[in-house]
Amino acid sequence: MTKKHAMVFSNLTLTALFVFFSFQLSAQKQNSAFEPNNDFWQNVQFGGGLGLSLGSGFTDISVAPSAIYNVNQYFAVGLGVQYTYIKVRNSYNSNLYGGSLITLFNPIPEIQLLAELEQLRVNVNGVGTNNYSNNFWNTGLFLGAGYRNGNVTIGARYNVLHDDNKSAYSDAFMPFVRFYF
Repeated sequence: MTKKHAMVFSNLTLTALFVFFSFQLSAQKQNSAFEPNNDFWQNVQFGGGLGLSLGSGFTDISVAPSAIYNVNQYFAVGLGVQYTYIKVRNSYNSNLYGGSLITLFNPIPEIQLLAELEQLRVNVNGVGTNNYSNNFWNTGLFLGAGYRNGNVTIGARYNVLHDDNKSAYSDAFMPFVRFYF
């Protein structure tokens, strides 16, 4: 019996050592992918836009974070998400949420050209005597330009797919301010 116990013990010990060294090798390999000098993360910038509009019976709150990857000094691509809440007293309230694909081109450091494909889910609910509900998807293709100074870009964009009858926005033309850090 002692021979049997010794054999089981040695097999368990060898198995435990094998598993231990396998995890050690795996952990060392995984750590090398997260080195701080990785070029990818040095080219990523985070930012986006915030919006707040308040008036007599009107509220509009918008949050639109985004991230871009600078391919080179002229060209960047990225992704964004957006949430907007709008309420007009005694009329309606709405929630808009979705995402976007962003491309930026800087022919010179001060000028930024942009193209942005945006997909939003729009939920509108009438209140009071305007009791209704309207839910739809809205696709926008924005083309625009802006003046860039450091991390801030101020400009305007135009939605070439704007439809006056069914759109998340009342106008195809929109000014914007974006920050990237």
